[in-house]
Amino acid sequence: MTNLKQIPATLIPGDGVGPEITAATLNVLDALGAPFVWDRQVAGAAGVAACGEPLPKACLDSIRGTRLALKGPLETPVGGGYRSVNVQLREEFKLYANLRPGKTIVPGGRYDNIDLVLVRENNEGLYMGYEHFIPIDGDPHAVGMSTGINTRQGCRRICRFAFDYAIRKGRKKVTAVHKANIMKALTGIFLETAREIYATEYKDKFIFDEIIVDACAMKLVMNPWQFDMLVTTNLFGDILSDEIAGLVGGLGMAPGANIGEHAAIFEAVHGSAPDIAGKGIANPTALLLAAAMMLDHVGCVDLGDRLRQGIDDTLNIDNVRTGDLGGTASTVEFSAALVKRIRQV
Repeated sequence: MTNLKQIPATLIPGDGVGPEITAATLNVLDALGAPFVWDRQVAGAAGVAACGEPLPKACLDSIRGTRLALKGPLETPVGGGYRSVNVQLREEFKLYANLRPGKTIVPGGRYDNIDLVLVRENNEGLYMGYEHFIPIDGDPHAVGMSTGINTRQGCRRICRFAFDYAIRKGRKKVTAVHKANIMKALTGIFLETAREIYATEYKDKFIFDEIIVDACAMKLVMNPWQFDMLVTTNLFGDILSDEIAGLVGGLGMAPGANIGEHAAIFEAVHGSAPDIAGKGIANPTALLLAAAMMLDHVGCVDLGDRLRQGIDDTLNIDNVRTGDLGGTASTVEFSAALVKRIRQV
């Protein structure tokens, strides 16, 4: 595809291995002819170093302007009262849906032929960190309290997002994950809403079922193939999405998207891995897959498919792999092999 309309997008390379995997991803996107015009910004530890704060105003203003971002891993500095930069971004831009696909790319592992999608509510629930301590008898941390809030509106919004995605992508079954047997209000409202939305708006368009979160966690490792798509609340989604990543090779193979009505941020969901930063051995696959999701989001599905196919061919036909996948390729060598693959198409 040529002569694509240029699309402004914010680029946040991130911390630790972030700049390395971002450079690799940009090389591949250039070879692909992706239409993005990048506005490079800093956040996380790099934001503190450059601007004295982990989420600089310039970064926020850029995303407000582009409504689209690709982000490497960010480190939230320890101490200083800093909240998670990722959580702040989701709040600031009302990115209510976290989309986490998990698909086997390298076959032959403990689990094979995995193809799951988890949709996680992103702005509510216990995960948001609305917490405080109550001092008693001179102990400032005698009691720790956390408040979780789920709203009917938020539950409706995430369920519709998941159900629409299922129809658009041809998914056969959506499973609502909850703990309504114990947390009858906080997750009961989610389950009740999921049932209502399915029955009144989506009935018979796909199979709908439900499962308690601890049973879901167990069944994901015993028989993950019984699931197709999961939709759940914020904290449960945070945990289960990483479990799903473990089924397909770990967080190095796990992309993520945070989507709202007016902005979308695509990311590698793994950490900044400071222990290997600068060594040139980081696996850029997660960020590359996130870039493929970003291409889908802006309507360049053919380019997204080419990128995913190129990754598959590089790993499985050319057998070029980084060390975490049993290979010897550096970050640069893997991206160079992927660029060569893409240019053959």
